[in-house]
Amino acid sequence: GDADRMTVHPEEQRIRDLHRSLLDSWNARDAAGMASLISSNGNVIGFDGSQMNGRAEVERTLGAVFANHPTARYVSVVREVRFPKADLAILRAVVGMVPPGKSDINPDVNAVQSLVAVRTNGEWLIELFHNTPAAYHGRPEESAALTAELRRALHG
Repeated sequence: GDADRMTVHPEEQRIRDLHRSLLDSWNARDAAGMASLISSNGNVIGFDGSQMNGRAEVERTLGAVFANHPTARYVSVVREVRFPKADLAILRAVVGMVPPGKSDINPDVNAVQSLVAVRTNGEWLIELFHNTPAAYHGRPEESAALTAELRRALHG
């Protein structure tokens, strides 16, 4: 909640905000907004393994996705933000998706996200964003626990 935000280091909050802006842009079906957060030659790996390389391709590809498909909206829980170097950040999160017209997440598309950002001239941009299905093959209890956690985040 908001009380937690006050204890977060300012640079960590910037990385959390970068991730939040990426998801908010997706939720708003704003391809240009998403692309603006990616470095000029950054990479995005989608849930299905499709790859978009470079800001221009991200904007073009997502523009077509948003034009042709009603997309679900993200709910997220950030697991970790760390800084291996002062100008390099790694964020790990879990996400659920709420299908259009629904009020609950679809557990079949829960995912794990990794974001790598680099700060250049004071601006953080995403170099790599990777979205992987949280399938947890053979471990239904882990899948159920993640779904429950994401539902709490959704309704929290």
